[in-house]
Amino acid sequence: MAVERTLAIVKPDAVKRNLTADILSRIHAAKFQIVAIKSLRLTKAEAEGFYAVHRERPFFGELTDFMSSDKAVVMVLEAEGAISKWRDTMGATDPAKAAPGTIRKELGTSIQYNCTHGSDAAATAAFEIGYFFAGLELI
Repeated sequence: MAVERTLAIVKPDAVKRNLTADILSRIHAAKFQIVAIKSLRLTKAEAEGFYAVHRERPFFGELTDFMSSDKAVVMVLEAEGAISKWRDTMGATDPAKAAPGTIRKELGTSIQYNCTHGSDAAATAAFEIGYFFAGLELI
């Protein structure tokens, strides 16, 4: 399996609940390398740009309101098969359907308040990483 990079976000619900350290601990335990990391607060326009692929979906406004509601932690993770590995570590979007031991199962409270985001494919990862990090931040 090839070494890949993926974007990971500790969403505002998890930051507000002081879960960032717990999530970072799980990232380290899963043997990811953190290539870049920063804390930020998205504006509504920045959240809309990031989630532009969902613009026509009924949840778009609620999603972008939520993602711009408070601080988040964004990071680039690297590992063999990082995209699928991070998605497995997070668990299903709906915490009620997530596998035992996953971040979303143990820490998430709803589909919206599920603590984390992760890229779903290589092309998505490239866009998402570039959205938050400049080239020099990824060396």
